[in-house]
Amino acid sequence: MKRFLGAAIAALAMSVSAEAATIKVGVVGPFSGPFALQGKNFKAGIDAYMAVNGAKVGDNDVEIIYRDVPQADPAQSKALAQELIVKEGVQYLAGFYFTPDAMAATPILQQGNVPMVVMNAATSAIVTKSPYVVRTSFTTWQTSTPIAQVAKDAGVDKVITVVSDYGPGVDAENAFKAGFEKAGGKVVEAIRMPLSTNDFSPIMQRIKDSGAGAVFAFLPSGPTTLGFVKAYNQNGLKTAGIKIFSPGDLTQESDLPALGEAAAGVQTTFHYAVSHDSPENKAFVEAASKAIGNPAELSFPAVGAYDGMHVIYKMIEATGGKQDAKKAVDAVKGLSWTSPRGPVSIDAESRHITQNIYLREVTKGPDGAYINKEIKTFERQGDPGLAAAK
Repeated sequence: MKRFLGAAIAALAMSVSAEAATIKVGVVGPFSGPFALQGKNFKAGIDAYMAVNGAKVGDNDVEIIYRDVPQADPAQSKALAQELIVKEGVQYLAGFYFTPDAMAATPILQQGNVPMVVMNAATSAIVTKSPYVVRTSFTTWQTSTPIAQVAKDAGVDKVITVVSDYGPGVDAENAFKAGFEKAGGKVVEAIRMPLSTNDFSPIMQRIKDSGAGAVFAFLPSGPTTLGFVKAYNQNGLKTAGIKIFSPGDLTQESDLPALGEAAAGVQTTFHYAVSHDSPENKAFVEAASKAIGNPAELSFPAVGAYDGMHVIYKMIEATGGKQDAKKAVDAVKGLSWTSPRGPVSIDAESRHITQNIYLREVTKGPDGAYINKEIKTFERQGDPGLAAAK
């Protein structure tokens, strides 16, 4: 079976290279189920980029083919990635909301002669699993490290960490602990929850009992983060003065209308806010809002997808539409541009994105709706987690 798959991929790669009239991009993500909004944001970012830049690169048409993985499911992700390469003849793989799904697909990239552009999955180690992986999203080490200093500067000496028990959650816990202890703070307890956790009351009681002045939390954006912030308020932690610090997954913009006052004052560090003030972001938000239909649903996966398409277009340009994964990836090493999120670049060695990380606070915007307002910039942040991933 392995030999047959290799032969099929190789034969298809040659035929696609010869035609090179339509470049197919396979996008794997959650387009149904509890995380469907994140997949919808992938599509909005891709549609926005193609609306602004066209659906052709040189003489080549670009076609997007979507495959749905509703929840983290490595086996399904790998099977769909194989199907996209062998049956659909895609020259690029992209998307991947969850780390396990991205990890599962990396072993087939070299054999299939296909680069992967990670538009969300946030574990540092993904880029080390194949030389054909490029990231346009972020990592939890990158977004969680600055918030440790923010917590210490706020006068917090003792923190309890609460994270979802999978790659990005473990990364977030380690990143915060390293930064907080370096700043002179102490992590008094570390809790790892199953990804499926939806009753947070027992967790809130453990936070109260820990004696910590604050909680650091990481959960994947979606129903879990919405439930966690609501439980934080309903169980009296906010009124008890226990502060909450987190990377920006916790307060994604699409959840803010539902959270309302419950999220007010929460500080997070993240690579993007829909309210980011720049001409590039204003143009992006306008195009992505049209693409998604409801502007209130626009959130961070859209910018990872938008920039992912920028990288894919540069790869297609560099290869003249031919299927050559190595040449495509080499062409974007060191690539710099101005993203809707600010200045970014692809690190030539790691193929991870270097970008600004912003301290944001949930507050009311000019129109009375809650926004993540940027109040401080940590410039040109790489990924501190890459050293830990080796």
